[in-house]
Amino acid sequence: MHHEDIYTETPASPDTLANLGPLAPLAGTWYGADGVDTHPVAEGTESEPFVETQTYELLDPQNSGPQLLYGLRYHVAITKPGELNAFHDQVGYLLWEPETETVFMTLAIPRAQVAMAVGKAKPGDKQIHLRAERGSTMNGIASNPFLEKNFRTESWDITFTFNEDGSISYEEDTVLVIPGVEKEFHHTDKNTLRMIAAARPNPAMVQEGLMNRNPK
Repeated sequence: MHHEDIYTETPASPDTLANLGPLAPLAGTWYGADGVDTHPVAEGTESEPFVETQTYELLDPQNSGPQLLYGLRYHVAITKPGELNAFHDQVGYLLWEPETETVFMTLAIPRAQVAMAVGKAKPGDKQIHLRAERGSTMNGIASNPFLEKNFRTESWDITFTFNEDGSISYEEDTVLVIPGVEKEFHHTDKNTLRMIAAARPNPAMVQEGLMNRNPK
């Protein structure tokens, strides 16, 4: 992508939902009770069930000069079955750049770790795969000193699948380097979720008097 003029903004539509490309099916609030988390423990590996709610809120279009992004603000809240305290909490943005057919996913968790995963996708795709890699300046991972020393994250891959029955599934693979463990450890998570609430319109849609539509 090359632009001689890096200051003039590209005209944007206020209707974010109609311009989310492959991210459109995610808009709304989702719930799933079939999650499985496989993580490292002192004895080796442990797998635990979890339940989660994922909320994807519509953003107004975002301009960086000629670069135009449509996106979602998201929150992932995970607990163990029957418990209230957070097993995992995550916030960030999922962004779609129509010009380059690129998806960006930012991640921040309250263990002082952030990442950005990037991938290519087209409107109507049934799967979206995104990847972040340690050391990259464009799809990188940054961790606090304790994590960097003891549970160093080499890469993070996530794949979203949009199922025919209207549910969404995801699989994550976080590759860790742990002192005393000979091989890289694959910390994995997966779940299938169903929509429990449609997304509210973004402010620009309301201002323009546009009707919100449930994603199909």
